[in-house]
Amino acid sequence: MSPKNDGFKDFILDQLAELNGVTARVMFGGHGLYQSAKFFGIIHKDRLYFKVTTATAPRYKEQGMKPFRPNAKQTLKSFFEVPIDVIEDAEALTLWATQAVKRR
Repeated sequence: MSPKNDGFKDFILDQLAELNGVTARVMFGGHGLYQSAKFFGIIHKDRLYFKVTTATAPRYKEQGMKPFRPNAKQTLKSFFEVPIDVIEDAEALTLWATQAVKRR
């Protein structure tokens, strides 16, 4: 991983400091985000994606966010990019992350 990617990962972990037990594990050429054993997010190429459900996906789509697409042949529609304004607001990011963990 490049220091740039680690810097973004570290920023995300700092933003999620209020959400206890969040860790990042190397995967997909990026990082997977976990709270305890629950996989809820992906950091890939300096972008953040959260797990979505039929209830939460519309919020992402309304803001023009797209599903996680690690390459031209693969799209994971269960993970959507998190808007930059949410990433920059620790309180909002923690709320979105909590919804991704709970998956309701």
